[in-house]
Amino acid sequence: MKIAYMEAPTGLKPESTIWDGIQEIINQASPDLLITNEMPFGEWCPARNAFDQSLANDWVEQHEQGLTALKALGAGKILSSRPVWGSSRLCNEAFLLTPDTYMAVHHKHFFPEEEGFYEATWFETQKPGFDTVDIGIIKAGVLLCTEVMFNEWARHYRRDGASLIAVSRAGGETMHHWHTAAKMAALTSGCYVVSSNRSGMGDDGQVFGGQGFAYDPNGELLGVTNHVNPVLTFDLDTELVKTRQREYPCYVRELSDQAP
Repeated sequence: MKIAYMEAPTGLKPESTIWDGIQEIINQASPDLLITNEMPFGEWCPARNAFDQSLANDWVEQHEQGLTALKALGAGKILSSRPVWGSSRLCNEAFLLTPDTYMAVHHKHFFPEEEGFYEATWFETQKPGFDTVDIGIIKAGVLLCTEVMFNEWARHYRRDGASLIAVSRAGGETMHHWHTAAKMAALTSGCYVVSSNRSGMGDDGQVFGGQGFAYDPNGELLGVTNHVNPVLTFDLDTELVKTRQREYPCYVRELSDQAP
């Protein structure tokens, strides 16, 4: 199974020269599954420390239009996320997209609240839980950006039969903690951990670090994107996943799983 991951510039519009270039690369790669960065279209609204309903409406609409552009990509399936309306704020909804179907997969649960990332101000969660989704011959789980910092959910996805964990990000310039978290998620789950990220500077000065990456179930780095190679691919080996998930530390049971 051919998996693609990427970095895409902030402020991305589905009808633009930049988008046309991304589409050409993905069409040439023709992956079975593309994992995009977190909420890939438009400027990053949570850079503002006050919720703005007008901006939120615009952001939702940009991503609604973006669904058409994503469907036109030469990828069998796409895992991405977008802002959708909750009760009073937005929800960050991960979804699985094919040319014919849309499936809501997961709502982000963990929100930072600091300069440039006032996500607790902008978002809420209305779809509870961390559920796997069937993608062809494998199951996948989603950890949206900050959620990858909590390895208990990577282990949870292994117990639910996942082979892949998709980590869509909108992260800043500091990279070491993202690589550490993703590598640990791979080691503790025996899954491939694949992440895409925003890149560049937004209108408000917020800087995103790019560097999409993939780790195999042994915690080995498979590749890192950059502005010259913004889309990379690899072939997912289901037999490697099965082997690793029988080995240390994946087989170790948590105390809560054991009889007293």
